[in-house]
Amino acid sequence: MKGVLLAGGTGSRLRPITHTGPKQLVPVANKPVIQYAIEDLREAGISEIGVVLGNKGREAIQSFLGDGSDFGVDITYIVQGRPLGLAHAVGCAESFVDGDDFVVYLGDNMLKRGIVDVVDGFRAGEFDAGIALQEVDNPTQFGIADVDEDGRVTRLIEKPDDPPSNLALIGIYVFTPRIFDAIEAIKPSWRGELEITDAIQHLLDDGGAIDSQVVEGWWKDTGKPEDVLEANRLVLEGLEATRAGSIDADAKVEGRVDLAESSQIESGAVVRGPVSIAENTTVETGTYVGPYTAIGANSTIRNAHIENSVVVGETEITTSGRIIDSLIGRGAAIGSAEGKLPEGRRLVVGENSQLEL
Repeated sequence: MKGVLLAGGTGSRLRPITHTGPKQLVPVANKPVIQYAIEDLREAGISEIGVVLGNKGREAIQSFLGDGSDFGVDITYIVQGRPLGLAHAVGCAESFVDGDDFVVYLGDNMLKRGIVDVVDGFRAGEFDAGIALQEVDNPTQFGIADVDEDGRVTRLIEKPDDPPSNLALIGIYVFTPRIFDAIEAIKPSWRGELEITDAIQHLLDDGGAIDSQVVEGWWKDTGKPEDVLEANRLVLEGLEATRAGSIDADAKVEGRVDLAESSQIESGAVVRGPVSIAENTTVETGTYVGPYTAIGANSTIRNAHIENSVVVGETEITTSGRIIDSLIGRGAAIGSAEGKLPEGRRLVVGENSQLEL
């Protein structure tokens, strides 16, 4: 079985962060989102992975992933070009798949428990496709599956007004090569895109058997800043504290703190976990880093108060104001402004920005 990792898209909902880089490389707990997908595929026994790239950000993704050897996999790159829908992106991988069964994984998805159950469920039966589902509170906002008591899908409905269930498709699929004939047979939707739900429905209408697995634990689509922050919180909840770096005697460090070996927490600084601090970063005297914060590599935090935030890296924060619930792009500089400071700021800051708060 092979893997197809979809890494196209424009990342419009994450602007300005994605003006200068692909959304799949936005870090969660100091690890790019796409790396979690690679690790999930590898854990499921899939080592041959085709990464489908769009027109934007392809060089950055290729630079990060390389040939896959650093991650224990073998990567082939497939260029989709102009985004024409998920089914079109899957269709672009037909030559790479070369007659094998394969997993499709959306590159901005994150799952707590990975995809092993989804893959094993598909392998255990005679299916033409398998889909991962999760119960949601707002099924009218998702593609929804109608499933019988044996877990077989009977129909798919995109954002239904009257949902037959609350089981949403979450962007993890397993296919046989039959899916390519289904993609060829469907027409673009009202959005002008080839929809993967239409292709799966075509398989159903043609007598195909579709397995479903309800995913346990959390699932996040990291397409918006608030989703990145929530995913960061969820990952940091399970953080293993290493504290490999330098902690001065008068620093106050509490809870689970993952501190890279080349980083330092200085005297008078307070760090309350769960917190992740990447390489070559200094938390200086007078700084408070609160729970659920990830600070990227090559950063300096001085006299600042920051919590429940993601700092991508190569960043200098010297404001004495409170920064909360914020996503701060690479290379940003945030200093203090004159006058009365507010109780807190919520920020989404693009790369190489300069702010005074």
